[in-house]
Amino acid sequence: MKKHIIPAIAATLFLAAFTVFNARAEADISARSAILMEANTGAVLYEKNADERLPIASTTKLMTALVTLESASLEDTVTIPAACERVEGSSMYLKAGQTLTVRQLLYGLMLESGNDAAVALAIHIAGSVEAFADKMNDRAASLGLENTHFLNPHGLHEDGHYSSARDLALIMGVCMDDPLFVEIASTRSITFGGRTYTNHNKLMWSYQGMVTGKTGYTKKAGRTLVTCAQRDGMRLICVTLRDGDDWADHETLLNMGFSQWQLQTPVQAGEILGRVPVMAGSAPDVPVRAAAGVSLLTPAGEELTVRVSLPRFVYAGVAEGSFAGTALVFQNGRQAAEIKLEYAESVSRDSPRRLTLLERIEEIFNGA
Repeated sequence: MKKHIIPAIAATLFLAAFTVFNARAEADISARSAILMEANTGAVLYEKNADERLPIASTTKLMTALVTLESASLEDTVTIPAACERVEGSSMYLKAGQTLTVRQLLYGLMLESGNDAAVALAIHIAGSVEAFADKMNDRAASLGLENTHFLNPHGLHEDGHYSSARDLALIMGVCMDDPLFVEIASTRSITFGGRTYTNHNKLMWSYQGMVTGKTGYTKKAGRTLVTCAQRDGMRLICVTLRDGDDWADHETLLNMGFSQWQLQTPVQAGEILGRVPVMAGSAPDVPVRAAAGVSLLTPAGEELTVRVSLPRFVYAGVAEGSFAGTALVFQNGRQAAEIKLEYAESVSRDSPRRLTLLERIEEIFNGA
């Protein structure tokens, strides 16, 4: 909910400065490490040992998928190397010499959690598992992740291969910004090559708003799970590590997020927020729009107030896109965001009307 208040006062000029509402909550869960994050704002709603470095099993494949999507075409053909037949754990059951597309391997990676698919993609893109792990680490560094280090693309245990709940949530957030990732990872099941591959995330069938997720398990890591669910424009990412009751814990955390918080967009990018009179212009006034939108996470039912500061008038000509004023967003009396306003149209100076010959003669006669 929002209210617009538009006082006709001249504004002091500010640069736009956005603040993110950040909150903490309590929850009874089994995980060693966990986080609940709202992806649009980055607001953390719950965390427990969120920066602890832990083995992450097959949730590793989120980064494998991200690097693959950024490095290869989905229609590239991959000839399966013999190394894929020797990979233990969950599998697509690939055979040496078999050919598949990158797209098919990504389905096997994300739905079936195929360790062999991870190796095939790594060798195709980087020439070796080790070189691909270097690319994964470079991408992690580019995201500013401080508690993540990869040694392989599948997550089978190796000392020195780890991440944290917070870092995994950030990786998932980047993945969710890629429509191709969402298309593949949100698929419940798909059939190709005479075999059906089914998504291991059982919350896809039971939890309202579930978009996708990635499961993982090794003896060293225990059960690991990353999920993303969306309702009413709010996108929640949940991560649990070393959790013996992960399905229930994700439902608990996601339910808490959706019931206690709401994502509000009090100002949309391009929204018209007022008009300013134009002196000596070709139009009597000019509309003013928001140069950018802003979304804020607030407790459920809480109201935001928008106060717009505009000049009393402006002289022509006015250039579209030039600075017009500011809009301040308030939450419980506290300024939560500031948005630059700009003129939505150009207004030229008014051209004087040409006098008729008779009017000009009258001006001369009257001594004008």
